[in-house]
Amino acid sequence: MSPERTAMTSVDRAWLRMDTAENPMMISGVLMLEHPISIKRLKRTLEERFLKYHRFRQRVVDNGDRAYWQDDPMFDLDNHLHCIALPGKAGKTELQTLASDLNSTSLDFRRPLWQMHYIDNYQDGAALLVRIHHCIADGISLARVLMSLTDRTPEPKLERIAGMRKSVKPEGGTTSRFLHRLVDSGQTGWQQAKLFVSSVREEPNYPLKLATAAGAIAMDLVKLGFAPSEPDTSLKRQLVGRKKVGWAEPLVLAEVKQCANILGGTVNDVLMCVATGALSRHFTEQQQPVPECGIRVAVPFNLRPLDQPIDSLGNQFGMVLVNLPIEVMDPIMCFRQVRENMNRLKRSYQAQVTYSLLDLFGRGPDVLERRALDMLSNKASAVLTNVPGPRHPVYLAGSKLTQPMFWVPQSGNIGIGMSIFSYAETVQFGITVDKGIPAEPEAVMRHFQESFQALYQAALTEEHNRDIRHAS
Repeated sequence: MSPERTAMTSVDRAWLRMDTAENPMMISGVLMLEHPISIKRLKRTLEERFLKYHRFRQRVVDNGDRAYWQDDPMFDLDNHLHCIALPGKAGKTELQTLASDLNSTSLDFRRPLWQMHYIDNYQDGAALLVRIHHCIADGISLARVLMSLTDRTPEPKLERIAGMRKSVKPEGGTTSRFLHRLVDSGQTGWQQAKLFVSSVREEPNYPLKLATAAGAIAMDLVKLGFAPSEPDTSLKRQLVGRKKVGWAEPLVLAEVKQCANILGGTVNDVLMCVATGALSRHFTEQQQPVPECGIRVAVPFNLRPLDQPIDSLGNQFGMVLVNLPIEVMDPIMCFRQVRENMNRLKRSYQAQVTYSLLDLFGRGPDVLERRALDMLSNKASAVLTNVPGPRHPVYLAGSKLTQPMFWVPQSGNIGIGMSIFSYAETVQFGITVDKGIPAEPEAVMRHFQESFQALYQAALTEEHNRDIRHAS
C-alpha cells in the first residue's frame, strides 16, 4: 500500500520554491528554559501536541509540475529531535553562534521539513532550537503551534496519545475528500450568492461599494508593481548564505503601551517606530548616508482569525510594504510618520493582493515565480514581523520559558529579517543578518534599546508639557 499523498496548495508551493542556498525558507526560533528538562517528557509532549498535526509526519514530493505531501513511512521522531550540549560555561554568545550556524543550514528534503535541537548547558538551564520550513505554515500559526506545547503550570495533565491522534488523521480516501471539497465549494458559492442578494436588498448601494473595493484592489496591484526599487544602501548587498542572529533584552510591555497611549497610536506603531530608529542609528554609526526617501520593509499581514484554533496548517497571510522614515531623526515626528503609513496600509488591500499573487505564482512555472520574486524583493530592504505570544509565563515539560525568540526568513535578495514577539508582559526583538551585509546583530539590538528609550523619554516629555498647558 502506497503512502498517503495530498496535493500542496499553490500558496504553500510558492513558499516551497522560494527556498535557495542563500536564503533557506525556514522559520526558526529558540525557547530558552529556566531548568533542563527530561528528554523522555519532551518526546511525549511532542507526540501528543506537535505530531497531532499530520503535516509534521509528511515529506514533500515535488515532481516539477506539482508538489505533494506524502506520509513518511520511515518517520522516526529521533530523526528530528537532536540532543546536544554547549561547551564550558555557555551563555548568550555561544547560543547565538550555534543558532547562526543552524539557521545557515538547509533542512533535509528526504524527510518531513522540520528539526529540533535540545541544547543542554545553556546558562543554568537549557534551550530548544526549532526550524520549520515555511511551506508547512506561516509564522503566526507555527508560533501558536509551538506555544501549544507549553502549559500554564509546571505539572499539567498530558492527554493520551491515542486520543490526540484520532482527531488529526485525514478522513476517507482521495475520492471522499474530493467530494467533500466539491460539496463545500458548491455550498460556499450558493451562500455567497445568497449573501450578495440579501446585501443588495438591505443596502441598495452595496454593488457600488463592491465595485469601489474592486477598483481599490486593482489600484493597489498597480502601486505594488510600479513601486520604485529600494535605494542602494549597505542593506542591499550580495548575499553569501551564512546567517548571524541576535536578540535584545526584552522591553517592558507596560512601558510600550504607555508610550502608545501618550502618542495616540498602537503598540505596533511604537514598535515599528523603534525598529525605524534602530536602523537609522545603524546608518549613522556606520557613517553611511541615510536615504532621504527612507527605506521599505516587507511585513507579513495575517489573514487567519487569531481567535480561532489552529485546526490545519498552511500559509494564510499576505505581505505589505511599509515605509520606514529613517531619515526623520526626531522620535515624535518619526512616530507620527510611521503611524500615518500604518493607517494608510490598514485601509489598503495590499495583503490580499500579495496573497493572490503568491497563489498565482504557485500555479505557474518556476521561472515566472523567480522573476516576480526578484522584482518584489528589490522593493524592500528587510523583512519585519510582529507575532503575539502568551500574555503570561508558560512552562515546557515542567521548565519555565524565560525568553522565546523567533526569526523570520527572507526571500530573494533580502538579507535582513527582524522579528518582534510579545511574551509575559515583555516584548522580544530579534534579528538575522546575512554575512554579506555589513551589520552586526548585537549592534542593531543595542540600537533597538536606545531607540525605544529615546521615544519613551520623548513621549513622557510630551505628556508633561501637555499637562502644563492644560494646567495653565
